Amino acid sequence: MARKVVHSDDAPKAIGPYSQAVQVDAGKMTFLSGQIPLDPKTMTIVQGDVIDQAEQVMKNLSAVLKASGLDFSHVVRSTIFLTDLNDFTKVNEVYGRYFTGAPPARVTVQVAALPRGSKVEIDAIAVS
Repeated sequence: MARKVVHSDDAPKAIGPYSQAVQVDAGKMTFLSGQIPLDPKTMTIVQGDVIDQAEQVMKNLSAVLKASGLDFSHVVRSTIFLTDLNDFTKVNEVYGRYFTGAPPARVTVQVAALPRGSKVEIDAIAVS
């Protein structure tokens, strides 16, 4: 997959682990549903703070990517939903560890609530 990170000095620089835009040639697209911090064995929300929950969300996304024959290098777009935007920096730290190259384009929004009382949910689009 040809993947090019797009940057313009005429737009604000990224304030976290994401790119302004990612351009890809047409290929197979995989749309990952939003993952919340459910332990797949117990189907209960992982206990702990937003860092613990974000870590489980990223593990869940990793498992779905792997089942698709992909990894985080294929992710071109994601959305992070937070119940408290004050958790932005903490979630960025966890999220950023999973992208060793240029991170994907991204949106982060605060929402009133998430399923099962989770603090964070992340979805993604990957291209191979």
